[in-house]
Formats: sequence, C-alpha cells, structure tokens
Amino acid sequence: MLNKPLKDAGGLRSLIASDAEELSRQLQAHQQRTFPPTARKTIRSFTPAEAADFIGIHQGYLRQIVSEGHGPEPLPNGRRLYSVEDIQELRRLLDEGGKGPRRYIRHRQDGEKLQVISVMNFKGGSGKTTSSAHLAQFLALRGYRVLAIDLDPQASLSALFGHQPELDVGENETLYGAIRYDEERRDITEIVRATYTPNLHIIPGNLELMEFEHETPKALIARGRSDSMFFARIGECLAEIESAYDIVVIDCPPQLGFLTLSALCAATSVLITVHPQMLDVMSMSQFLHMTGDLLEVVENAGGTMDYDWLRYLVTRYEPNDGPQSQMAGFMRSIFGNRVLENAMVKSTAVSDAGLTKQTLYEVDRNQFTRGTYDRALESLTAVNAEIEELVKQTWGRK
Repeated sequence: MLNKPLKDAGGLRSLIASDAEELSRQLQAHQQRTFPPTARKTIRSFTPAEAADFIGIHQGYLRQIVSEGHGPEPLPNGRRLYSVEDIQELRRLLDEGGKGPRRYIRHRQDGEKLQVISVMNFKGGSGKTTSSAHLAQFLALRGYRVLAIDLDPQASLSALFGHQPELDVGENETLYGAIRYDEERRDITEIVRATYTPNLHIIPGNLELMEFEHETPKALIARGRSDSMFFARIGECLAEIESAYDIVVIDCPPQLGFLTLSALCAATSVLITVHPQMLDVMSMSQFLHMTGDLLEVVENAGGTMDYDWLRYLVTRYEPNDGPQSQMAGFMRSIFGNRVLENAMVKSTAVSDAGLTKQTLYEVDRNQFTRGTYDRALESLTAVNAEIEELVKQTWGRK
C-alpha cells in the first residue's frame, strides 16, 4: 500500500495533506518533549571572560568590580558565572559611575541612524538563518536594542527563538500583517514579540508570508489608489518603531521575490552568506545578476537603495579543506575587503545545538568537548564582532 501509484492529483493531494498532518503532530510531540509547557527557553550563564567581552572591559577590571560587592555570588567551587541580567546590571553600574557619554549601554545617540541589516542568499543551506540568529543575539548581549525579523516563510529563525511557526504564530502575526494591502493590516507594534534575551525582540514568520508574494502582483495591477509600492512597505513600518531599536536583523527568504526586494529597499546594509563550494558560488553569481537587474527596475520605480556597506560572509567553512580554501581565496581575489575577514567555521557544536533549536549562547557547553565548543564560539564571536565594527564605523564611533 505504501508504494501504491498516485494516479491522479486527488491522490497526491490526499497523501500530502495526510503527511502534513502527521508531521505537524509529530513536531508538536517533539516540541512537548524538548520544551514542555512548563519549560522556558533561556540564555546560558557566561564565564567571567565572556561576560567581560560582552560588557567591553578587561577581565581584571571585572574582577575588581566584583571584589567591591557587585555581580553574582560565587558558586560552591568558588567560580562565578554571569547571567544576562548580571551583565546588564554591571553595564548600568559602569555607566552611572562613569563620566561623559555612556560607553557600555550602547544605544544609538543623536545623529546615529537605525541600522537595518538584511541577511540573504538565493540558495538554501548557506547558513543564512544560523548567521542571523547568532548575530542578533550577539548584538543584544553586547548591549544594543535589536529587532530580528523572520521574513522566510519556512520560519527557521522563529523556531530557533522559541516560536514554532505552525503552533505559536497565528494569522496576521507575521510581518505580513503590517505590510498587507487590505483592511486587515495591523500596526507593527502589535506584532513585535519580546524574547528570552534582554534587548532582543522578534517578529516571527510562517507560511502566511507567502501571501505577500501572491497579493503584490494584484496590487501592482490595481495601482491608482494611495497605497505605497511594495518595496517601500517594510521601510515605512520600521520607521514607526525606529526609536525603540538600534539594529534590525532581517532573515530574508532564499529566493528573489517581493519580500526579498522589500527587505533590500528597507536595508541600510546587506550581508550575503555563501558556502565556499563551486556550485554555491555559481548559484550566487546568478543571484547577483538577477538582483542587480531587479534592483534597477525598483530604483527606476522610485525605490531607494542607499547602503552603508555590503559584505560577503563565508559560512560552513572547513579550513583544512583544500578546495574550500581555494574557493574562499577566489572570492577574496574578486571582491577584496567586501568579503569579511573572518569566516563562520563549520562545527558540530552549531549543528548539534540546532537539533534542539538552540544557539551556542543557549546550549550547555558541557554537551561538547571543550575544544569543539570553544572553536565554534571563537569563530562566531570573530564574525559578529567584525559586523559590529562595521555598524560602529557607520555611526562614526571609535
């Protein structure tokens, strides 16, 4: 029976519906086992070295502050671990006791515009969502106010941040609710959700986002009404909440549709992830050609694309793989410093954490050998710190 031929569309439709229902049921059961209703996703505690890095001080200075009675109490073994709340409190303490402008609470100052980073690639499996999730969390842990937007209908970013798309995200609760063309359109403030990471909010995604791809052609045909063009709608929404955030990270769909073009028009910066394999680089070549042509059409229609920077991020990189090293070098020979100096190294720590829908900032480091975990975290930190530096340069900060 399992191999019975599908003789018509009705048989295929029935099988797909049955598979979808069973898969959804099993995913819900898995969610219950992994994170039961009483469970709550959290960020793990951090070592003194990590806490000092996030705050932006030397570890010796952190020890001095703690010796004066601030920070967490020591564990029975004498060690101290720092929660996100501890790090936040130490930031406030340092800024209140300092002179001059705030240095450790890194909110935007007058004259510093909102940074909108669109993370994108035409090909799936490039590490786009993993990069987006860790970048958003890293920036929040560094003290910036961050909004993560899941613009991918597959909604993997939402799942990583604890929002299962088919279970936890209802109708009109994605960004589509704020950019749709009819009377059901909602204010973006009604869609933003807090996360378990201080300073980090999210607008989750699910398959509802595909409605924007279907409705936009109809809206283009029916032009003449006062509605703004599709490519301006995300930017207009973000303008309504601009004062609440310093940085927005948009995880774009792995396709060149209206959603991706809208994200490109809203962006101040673009990060393109690429796996250093020949087929992936060839796919990116097509992606860049198509993007250039489409952006020209959008620009002629009144869209604005004024980017502070564009960078290529090499992901899932294996330094000991000769062909990958050659391909990374090939990209650097073409794009120069537009390829980030640091690459996102391929690691079982990242992939294994993803199996339980966790990031490296959440998973218990004791689940891995120390070397494996530390190498992965070192790579993530180097990449994200380089992106943070680009943001600071845009703002004119030292």
